[in-house]
Amino acid sequence: MTKVFVDGGAGTTGLQIRERLADRRDVEVLVLPEEQRKDAAARRDALNAADIVILCLPDDAAREAVALISNDSTRVIDASTAHRVAPGWIYGFPEVAGRDAVANAKRVSNPGCYSTGFIALVAPLVQAGLIPADAALSCNAVSGYSGGGKNMIAEFEEATHPTAWRSYALKLNHKHVPEMRERSGLAVSPIFAPSVANLFSGMIVEVPLHLSTLPGRPTAAALRDALAAHYAGSPIVRVVSDYDESTLAIERLTGTDRLDLFVFGDDANSQVRLVAALDNLGKGAAGAAAQNLNLMAGLPETEGLRL
Repeated sequence: MTKVFVDGGAGTTGLQIRERLADRRDVEVLVLPEEQRKDAAARRDALNAADIVILCLPDDAAREAVALISNDSTRVIDASTAHRVAPGWIYGFPEVAGRDAVANAKRVSNPGCYSTGFIALVAPLVQAGLIPADAALSCNAVSGYSGGGKNMIAEFEEATHPTAWRSYALKLNHKHVPEMRERSGLAVSPIFAPSVANLFSGMIVEVPLHLSTLPGRPTAAALRDALAAHYAGSPIVRVVSDYDESTLAIERLTGTDRLDLFVFGDDANSQVRLVAALDNLGKGAAGAAAQNLNLMAGLPETEGLRL
């Protein structure tokens, strides 16, 4: 049985991961008593006793936790930003990085929530040559406020008149941009315009394209077919081809670990909107960590996931 320690298990992502592991009989979750949760010696012992550690910590604390591991057998899934473009770390998006790469990795960096949607849409199209690596892309996205962790949750839930919606990262320096660029195979950082809505969880990520700027001027159908071929057989990622409604709700996949991808096109005007729908706490965080854990432990990929 695989021994798992969730370091930072009292945070939003950590609690979600522990919920996905709570009723399982194929893993043993190591839990520190509340009074030992911040005890350095107790944490060190737990980190080194586990087969797989999942870090749900701020970046600096995640780096410190990795340094506390003194054996050659404990493997790590880091849900922070600290190692998402670090050498020697496998990017924990099995559908893009490869399932075998994740399964055999010693160090795995869990993707960011926004990054998951962007990379899911863009990376396969760059690999297929339909989007050039030097393309100057933009990305618009909206998330539920749980994506901001405890402080943002408190800000929205405790406010008398909380903001309905707001844009942020107006200095164009969001922490997800480096992984969005590198893990998509892009040479140019995308312009990223994230926003937060007054709902707990859910996410929409969009990449608009002018088809006339792409090599060979592919059609919307060609882009959709390339995505469908890339994710064929995936039990988690689905390319939706029969969606004919005029709106798409941010809550579409709330409470699930799935990821839906859409290509909305107007070939006459040479325009496309690539859209990803997911739960920022699901495939965007805890669901991705559980999927990576399953692969690393040699267990069924979807075990414990909310599909």
